[in-house]
Amino acid sequence: MIVGLLKEIKPNENRVALLPAGVELLVAQGHRVIVEKSAGVGSGFPDELYKNAGAKTIDTASEVYGTADMIMKVKEPIKQEYDLIRAGQVLFTYFHFAASKDLTEAMIKSKAVCIAYETVQKTDGTLPLLIPMSEVAGRMAPQEGAKYLEKEMGGRGILLGGVPGVEPADVIVIGGGIVGQNAARIAAGLGARVTILDSNLQKLRYLDDVMPKNVLTLASNPHNVRKSVSRADVLIGAVLIPGAKAPKLVTKDMLKDMKDGSVIVDVSVDQGGCIETCHPTTHENPTFVVEGVVHYCVANMPGAVPFTSTIALTNATLPYAIEIAGSGWEKAVKANREISLGLNMAHGEITYKHVAEAFDFKYTPVEEVLD
Repeated sequence: MIVGLLKEIKPNENRVALLPAGVELLVAQGHRVIVEKSAGVGSGFPDELYKNAGAKTIDTASEVYGTADMIMKVKEPIKQEYDLIRAGQVLFTYFHFAASKDLTEAMIKSKAVCIAYETVQKTDGTLPLLIPMSEVAGRMAPQEGAKYLEKEMGGRGILLGGVPGVEPADVIVIGGGIVGQNAARIAAGLGARVTILDSNLQKLRYLDDVMPKNVLTLASNPHNVRKSVSRADVLIGAVLIPGAKAPKLVTKDMLKDMKDGSVIVDVSVDQGGCIETCHPTTHENPTFVVEGVVHYCVANMPGAVPFTSTIALTNATLPYAIEIAGSGWEKAVKANREISLGLNMAHGEITYKHVAEAFDFKYTPVEEVLD
């Protein structure tokens, strides 16, 4: 198979979907790898390393799209790429279809085979290709919250951990998954007073057992969310429903009870956000203010630390890429349920139920698109 690696063109996105070490493994198994020039430079991996690993560098994205059987990316294609994608071509990347009707319609029209990192799922329910970036984004969230609490950044002028004689900031984390757990640990390590909300009591018991003593757990319901939001200095949205839009758990009306200069970091914004007032921003223009509250809603937070993020991501994606390239997507989907759950679209049909439901489109079971 010919595997194509692209330079990411979404604003301020410096990650790359495959390391030179991954190229070496694919080439050793008889595959060809073509890499758009400078694809890895933003992550600290120059073209020379890819050439030494056996890849061929290509001048333009259009040449890569025109040649490769499988395209590996980090972020979803954007409008200028839509017409370059070929029918039957495999795209292996983050898609987050439920957050974008335009992208969904474009990929239906392309008739490409879309395997989404974020819905590859193990039998225990974990999401192995989402976990690494959730860990990065979760650990970044308190860091960004602390930064924008500074007065010069528009915040209240509060030090997250306080000092002796001065109480620390209140950090409220909505969602006890991978993002929420990592956010809570980092915020607690910085000395904040942390509350983590989740609707799963079993998960709350686990978190109560493993978290530091300055992390409290609270059952998530409208009353508790409203009460917690009102005392937050930093509010972190960390809610995920795999492949579906995040529910709006924090309404605009709740912001009226928040303190001026408090900060919202909505990590779930790439799935539509769990806070009603959030919309995607970029690293270049990361924040906006609503009701006196600073909103940080960067949709690709791990892109700010591309060296760490790229290695963490490709450690997880490479085994799946090798299987898809070695077997072909149809055999890989038939043989591996995890990859089958990652298949969101094929031949113009939506094969992931939550994506179809997001826009009231037709859903086609995976079995019906296989030969």
